[in-house]
Amino acid sequence: MVFSLTKELVFPPVHLSDDDGLLAVGGDLSAERLLLAYRSGIFPWYNEPPILWWSPDPRFVLFPSELKVSASMRQILKKQVFRITFNQNFAAVIRGCRRAPRKGQDGTWITNAIERAYIQLHEQGYAHSVECWLEDKLVGGLYGIRLGSCFFGESMFAQVSNASKAAFITFVQSHNDLTLVDCQVHTEHLATLGARFINRDEFLELIE
Repeated sequence: MVFSLTKELVFPPVHLSDDDGLLAVGGDLSAERLLLAYRSGIFPWYNEPPILWWSPDPRFVLFPSELKVSASMRQILKKQVFRITFNQNFAAVIRGCRRAPRKGQDGTWITNAIERAYIQLHEQGYAHSVECWLEDKLVGGLYGIRLGSCFFGESMFAQVSNASKAAFITFVQSHNDLTLVDCQVHTEHLATLGARFINRDEFLELIE
C-alpha cells in the first residue's frame, strides 16, 4: 500500500512500504519534512512530481570499519593525485551530480526542487559536500545529509576515473566519529568499497 501525504508533517510506518520500498507520494521538500524523513529511515527519489518517498528493505550501507581501499586507490591517495575538500562548493557538487550521465537512465532525479531543497539544508548545516579537484578543476564529489554519527549519502559524480572514489574514501577516513554511511540502494561502485545490505529493522535501530 502506498500512502498519499498531506500538509501534515508525518510519515506512515516504514514497514508498510511496498516490496520495492515505496512508502508514500506527495508532500513537500521542506527542510522539516526532509529531516523527519531521514530520521525515520525514508528518503525522496523521483524523476518528476509527485514526490516519491522510499524505505527499502534490505538497506545498502557502509560501516566505516569495513571500508575497502584497493592497492591502486591507496597509491592514488598516497600520491595526492586529487585534492579533496569538504563543504567548499556544495552547489557545484550537486550540479555535477545532476549533470552526470547515469547508466540505464535517460534523465536525473535531481530536479530544480531537489537542488533548491538540499542547498537550503546545506545552508542550515545539515547537508554536506565533498569536492575532488584535479589541479583547480572540480572533477568529482558527493553530497549527503549528516545527522548525529550517521551520514546519508545522496549522490556522487566523477568526470575522471577514481575521482568519486577518492572523495568517498577520504571523507570516510577523515570522519572518525561516523558509525554508518547510508548508501540507500545497491551500486557496484559502492559495493567495491565495502558497502553491504542489512535488514531495515537493524538499519532503523542504528540510526535511532
